[in-house]
Amino acid sequence: MKILCIGRNYVDHARELKNEIPDRPLIFMKPSTALFEGKKWHKPGFSEDVHYECEWVLRMGKNARNVDEEEALRFVDGMTLGIDFTARDIQSVLKKKGHPWERAKAFDGSAVVGEWQPFNPKPQQFSFYQGEKLLQRGDTDLMIFKLPFLIHHLSQYFTLEPGDLIFTGTPQGVGRVEAGASYAGFLGGKSVLSFEVEA
Repeated sequence: MKILCIGRNYVDHARELKNEIPDRPLIFMKPSTALFEGKKWHKPGFSEDVHYECEWVLRMGKNARNVDEEEALRFVDGMTLGIDFTARDIQSVLKKKGHPWERAKAFDGSAVVGEWQPFNPKPQQFSFYQGEKLLQRGDTDLMIFKLPFLIHHLSQYFTLEPGDLIFTGTPQGVGRVEAGASYAGFLGGKSVLSFEVEA
């Protein structure tokens, strides 16, 4: 199982981090050891500035290679919300040096996923909270690169296999994770994701 992630897929998020808006998908990967499905998440000791990034996540149900956009959605079998945790302090150093992001993005437990739902190809709205405070609100219709194109594009480079995950990018509102705080994500108004950060 592999985790494929799309960076800067919402205009407002690219702008909030003062990044260029991409003209093609920005792709990075996380290993299977990044996956976390528990309720108590531990911040890594090597970073002082870990950020949450809530995203619409898709799960592949069939092998997909060189898939046409028109056929792409039939290869997906589930959706949920996930968190792409980012060690922002480490990422900033890596970006300045032109180095890959793996240490900041692909560490153990950096990919939280929620409860899986049947895939719905219609645009999805989602929200992410710390306690009662709204942190992020997303609409997949606002993604720069829509899902059919993403699957088509990814499948030109990687064989997508059953169980592979696609993190489709985060909207604006990312921020620092707080120790002891509780977080929850809602997809289409339904609670699909919740966890607490260990103090």
